[in-house]
Amino acid sequence: MVRKGQSLVKWLRSNLAHMGARLVLILMISVFLIILTVSLTSYYVSKSVLQEELSEPQRQLLQLDMNMIDDSIREADQAAIQVALNGSVYDFFTSPKQGPLSIIKQVYQLLTTLIDNNRYVKSIYVYDMARDSFVALPQGYSSSKMNFVDSEWVGVAGEFGQKRVLIKKRQVPEGAGTKGSELTLFRKIMIQDEFKGIAAVNLKFEELFAKLNAPSIKNLHRIRYILDGDGSVLYSASNYRVDHEAILQALGKLENGRKDLNFKRRKMLVNQLESPVTGWKYISVVEQDSLLAKSRKIRDAVLGVSLAALVLGVLTIRYINAVAFRPVRRLRQLFKTYGPQDLGNGPGGPDLEKLAGELLNNHAHLAHLVRETISEASSKFLYDIHIGHLACKRDIQEKWTRYFAEWTDEPVSAVILSIDRYESFVREFSASDRSLLKFALANITAELFEPEWRIVCADFGNDKTAILLQLRHGQGAPENKLMEAIGVAGQLLKLSVSAGLSMPQADCTRLKQSLLEAENALTYRLYQGYGKVISFREVAGHEVEEPIPVDGLLEELIIAALQGDEKSSEEHLHRMIEDIRGWYGYPSAALAYLQAAAERVGQLGTGDEGALEARFVTLKLEDIRSELLNRVRSVSRSFRKRIESKDFILCHRMIDYMKQHLGETIGIPEIAESIKASSSLASQIFKQETGKTIYNYLTRIRMDRAAELLLKSDYKIAEIARMVGYQHENSFIRSFRKVKDVTPGKYRDVMKFQ
Repeated sequence: MVRKGQSLVKWLRSNLAHMGARLVLILMISVFLIILTVSLTSYYVSKSVLQEELSEPQRQLLQLDMNMIDDSIREADQAAIQVALNGSVYDFFTSPKQGPLSIIKQVYQLLTTLIDNNRYVKSIYVYDMARDSFVALPQGYSSSKMNFVDSEWVGVAGEFGQKRVLIKKRQVPEGAGTKGSELTLFRKIMIQDEFKGIAAVNLKFEELFAKLNAPSIKNLHRIRYILDGDGSVLYSASNYRVDHEAILQALGKLENGRKDLNFKRRKMLVNQLESPVTGWKYISVVEQDSLLAKSRKIRDAVLGVSLAALVLGVLTIRYINAVAFRPVRRLRQLFKTYGPQDLGNGPGGPDLEKLAGELLNNHAHLAHLVRETISEASSKFLYDIHIGHLACKRDIQEKWTRYFAEWTDEPVSAVILSIDRYESFVREFSASDRSLLKFALANITAELFEPEWRIVCADFGNDKTAILLQLRHGQGAPENKLMEAIGVAGQLLKLSVSAGLSMPQADCTRLKQSLLEAENALTYRLYQGYGKVISFREVAGHEVEEPIPVDGLLEELIIAALQGDEKSSEEHLHRMIEDIRGWYGYPSAALAYLQAAAERVGQLGTGDEGALEARFVTLKLEDIRSELLNRVRSVSRSFRKRIESKDFILCHRMIDYMKQHLGETIGIPEIAESIKASSSLASQIFKQETGKTIYNYLTRIRMDRAAELLLKSDYKIAEIARMVGYQHENSFIRSFRKVKDVTPGKYRDVMKFQ
């Protein structure tokens, strides 16, 4: 063993006796360490990227599911609120006689309407705690919980505390399975600020969770849970067999957010969200082992390559000593004839280690500069300024110096390229195709501007692409190049593009202003049309003193459409557009008015008119006219047909009855009786013709009349409440706040002051 050790030492000394061999050994070890570091780094980076790419879609799916469930719960809670605030329910609780037939009938009709109008409500119970009695649909009236089949839940009254609403999963007793529900929303019923009863809304459990996104991603093991506030499982789904109880125990130790979970030697990615409405936890669990398998193979392969490189280095040293460094050794022998002071080297000849170190340092410095000046960093810099994430002048100056090191102190100009008729563009192309077309547009523009101009492009989302320009030398204006880019984009990409150009700006900390100038100039596309380059210099002096002159025309247009007068409504629309063109106001004000007009016309629609452009900002005035004209024609024809229909006449008879009896305590039964129809048929006709329920429409006109009395009279709020059909001031105040978002007293103070 001693001889073998001595032989090894001798072999190392002989092979590492020369500077070149030592250099090769150092390089090989360095390469080995670099490859090893790259392999491990790539594995963990790929793992992190995969987790991020996997986590965000899972989180978005959880958010969608949570929003859908929360919306359904809110609808059920609105039904419970209507029960709690209804006058008939109030009479049921305050009547000196228990269970009057007339009151029970009114409550029963209310419950019928609410259940018919909500697809997730299975049944509704109203429980009088003082009398221990129930009114329920479909069970009817029960004078005691002893003869009410589904009454085991009444103990929930002690669980409310300061809460108004509870949502509980419960066991439905035998005999009530078709009427009760495994999931029930309980709401307090307060009478004169006293806890008198409970409104229980039984939800259709299966239908509520039927539309949730099922875990059906191919080759990906995924589990979904919904847990209530007590940690009980409301919903679970998975695409493979799993021990749910064990996983739930492990999840109980995690907090909200994205976490890694090690479960039975398997790595799992967990996303959790908590609903602000119900307090339920929405949990997604995804196994990562299958996703990371290829990354592990790559890591192992790279490790093998690094070991092979190390072995190859040892063999290379042998070869170098035998052949490659023979001329070097000869040179060293020649160098010995000169003194060290002549060559500036050490006693062993040229310092190869120092030379290699300098080369590596220079390479690292150059790589650092390349990474810091890549185009993605400068594009993100522009985007951050645009959305306001970068506002500090010092930060802007620092990043400008870093990302735009080759740029000079000469002024820069900002350009916003926008795709005309963007909504049509979205409907025509898929998301991936849209991204490719915008990328091609940016490349075409960059190629046309270089090399005379320095240029950086940034995608601002939707229709917009931002460009920052600086002239390298000489003089020139970017308008001609921009027009050429717009023309080439039209020929090659079949895109219609407009551009807004800012004033030149020498201060990099004022890039936000330049971007705003370009966007402002671009809005004048409304008047100038498509495919134009609009400079802020052209429109900076545009001032408007007169307000928009067409308010009356819009009201006349709406009235003509409601009357089914297609010709008159078209004439009003043409006059309105021409007045806007003649007014030549600020595009932002004109677009806001036209958008509001489109919404007003859209509210008249019946759903058969087809799609309307959602955003007018990328349209010229003539195309907006065409969009509105098609919708106005369709609405006018629709209303002309409806005016001639029997259901329309019955609907207006109900509206007239509401207006004539506004000060009385009328409800759906009385309104239905006015047209000699049942409550359900009347509700169906009214909803079909107006798109609103009878109850909501009656509440709206009552609140509009109350608002008018608040402004035009000095009646007290209690008197106004009785004048619009409310016996109790508190009920009136709650309804007014729900409709107007403000209390009656505050409304009177603010509106009278204005």
